[in-house]
Amino acid sequence: MRYYLYVSRAKVDMLFGQIPRKLLPQLVTEARADLKVLSVSVRQPREEPTLYDRLSVVETHLDREYDIGWMTEPARWFRGESGLRTAVTGMPGSPVLMTCVDEDIVVALIGSSHHLVGREEPPAELGRVGHSWLPALHALLEESRAGRETPDTEALDSDGTLRDVIAFAQHATGPATWCEFLARQLLRGRATGPDGRERDVVVATPLYVAMSDEIQEA
Repeated sequence: MRYYLYVSRAKVDMLFGQIPRKLLPQLVTEARADLKVLSVSVRQPREEPTLYDRLSVVETHLDREYDIGWMTEPARWFRGESGLRTAVTGMPGSPVLMTCVDEDIVVALIGSSHHLVGREEPPAELGRVGHSWLPALHALLEESRAGRETPDTEALDSDGTLRDVIAFAQHATGPATWCEFLARQLLRGRATGPDGRERDVVVATPLYVAMSDEIQEA
């Protein structure tokens, strides 16, 4: 069992809806989900499996159809395990950015804060805005950049984005939570951060983030 901190319902629903129905029984078996519940949903579409049932099936399908990478050598979809610091505003419906800085790599996971487990969803009148893409990251980085009084002489192109991701991650505060995650890569490259050190940078959007079973000493 996983202790989830973030599950993207939007991605789960989107991906689950694209799985051919003829594959569902086998995927359910492989996922070791509640076969009775999901088999009913195959025969009777009115019976909906839970979010975590669907997530388990989607993850199993991704494992079958894609070469899932690791955060240090990420493929289109990749897994990772690291200490993540989470930056989110107090406003419902805002973006959330989870970052980690390791010796040679910086990982930034961009998503929507209403997918954080226990997070309040935005009021209906405000609508629901997705932030699991690069434009949301650019807006967040530009705001952070202005707050650090960084000169605006350079355009926020791909190289500038990667540099700002490093700066954002290195300035992140609060305790890091050791997590495991599965994410879809959005951008990858190498850049030099404020400390003068060159690192790999991976920007992705997470399908889920969960507390790791590994115990990390402070």
